[in-house]
Amino acid sequence: DTPLAEAGIVGMAIGMALADLKPVVEIQFADFVFPAFDQIVSELAKYRYRSGGQYTPKVVIRMPYGGGIRGGHYHSQSPEAYFAHTPGLRVIVPSGPFEAKGLLLGALNCSDPVIFLEPKRIYRSIKAKVPIEYYTLPIDKANVLLTGEDLTIIGFGSVIPMMIDAVAELETEGYSVEVIDLVSISPLDV
Repeated sequence: DTPLAEAGIVGMAIGMALADLKPVVEIQFADFVFPAFDQIVSELAKYRYRSGGQYTPKVVIRMPYGGGIRGGHYHSQSPEAYFAHTPGLRVIVPSGPFEAKGLLLGALNCSDPVIFLEPKRIYRSIKAKVPIEYYTLPIDKANVLLTGEDLTIIGFGSVIPMMIDAVAELETEGYSVEVIDLVSISPLDV
């Protein structure tokens, strides 16, 4: 057990990563990440650039996030935009249990720090079989879930099941719909 000291948790993870460890830390709720925000966006995200690639702190920060669970104002925030607009960070959002395991294992192989946002809304609402075997999913490539020609719907995280339901209704009206799960909402290196 550790105290809820988010800046300390992330600061220790940065130090561990600089010592060639691969820390995976959890912020109990994304709503509580803000005391560690400076550590993440001003330090962790900038190490590779500032060191000319000499230091690449491989840190994964897991955070349950989002609303839709009647969690109130301290348990329903969605800070993904703050992190998605930070160069040097990868932001990953799974849309189900199978994706969560594969993307988390994929995040462990990433050379950049990863913010791994777990949609609270799907914790108990989606059940799926997840293989025991080791597998990874690509964290830098969108996943085309359905192909279609009339309309493309793009989303991530907990909205994916709702998008699939909407497509079923649209198909009864004769529309052919493509559905894309972004998986990563990080800025692109250009």
